[in-house]
Amino acid sequence: MTDFKAIEPKLMIEPTHWLAQGIQLDSEGRLPLFRFTETLQTRSDELIALSKSRELSAEEQAELESLSQLSEIFTYANSLLAASILWSPPHSENSLPSEPQPVASTATPQNL
Repeated sequence: MTDFKAIEPKLMIEPTHWLAQGIQLDSEGRLPLFRFTETLQTRSDELIALSKSRELSAEEQAELESLSQLSEIFTYANSLLAASILWSPPHSENSLPSEPQPVASTATPQNL
C-alpha cells in the first residue's frame, strides 16, 4: 500500500476571470496584439513590486499567478498572430494575375 501525502488546497484565480475587464487588442502597424488594459498592467506591476519587498498574501499570490498565466497566453497568441501576418502578405487585386502568364526558361548550360 502506498502512502499518499495530503494535497494542500491552493487558492486559484482562473485567467479567464480577467477577459471581460482586463484585456485589449492594440495594433502595431498591421500587427494586432493582445495586451493588459492600463489598469490591469498597473496591478500586475504592483504585485510584482510587492513580491520583491514582502511575502504576498494567498489572495495576492493567486492574483499574480493568474495574471502571469494570462500574460503567457498573450505571448503565445501574439506570436501566432505575428507569424500568420508576417508569412501572409496582404492581398490586393494586383497580387495574383487573373490569367496564367507565359514563362520562358532562361537556363544557361554550364561549361564543364
